[in-house]
Amino acid sequence: MTLPSQFTQENSQNIFIYHYIEEMIANYRKYIKEVFDETDITRAELPFLIRIRFSEKTTQKELVELFKVSEGYTAKLLRKFEDKGYITRCEDPTNRRKKIVELTDAGIEKTDELIELIDNWELKVTSEMSDEEINLLKSLLFKVVSS
Repeated sequence: MTLPSQFTQENSQNIFIYHYIEEMIANYRKYIKEVFDETDITRAELPFLIRIRFSEKTTQKELVELFKVSEGYTAKLLRKFEDKGYITRCEDPTNRRKKIVELTDAGIEKTDELIELIDNWELKVTSEMSDEEINLLKSLLFKVVSS
């Protein structure tokens, strides 16, 4: 990762966490831009498919709330995923107004490809860290996002 000049080991404790997160996001976006083929789905759509993969019985409404986007945008995106055969939407048996979003086998295959890209980026940015350091980083990041 190429960092701005103010990022030095001597100065590392004086840099806001925000700036570290910003640099990580920029690095991830650059990596995905280089390796991700957007002919099927876009980089903006990628997180939706990944979240559906790791969410149990997620609904369209939950996706709207999670990504803080409009219902119309989410419906359009889910329609695209349906048309490509990546997801199905079915009625929730306990509430017919809710639509449960689930991956199809094709959706699982697609997310497997995406997960491999994400894994490769993580391996790249943590290549100089021990397993113990990676586990500590993940534990600390969990504390940050869950507070």
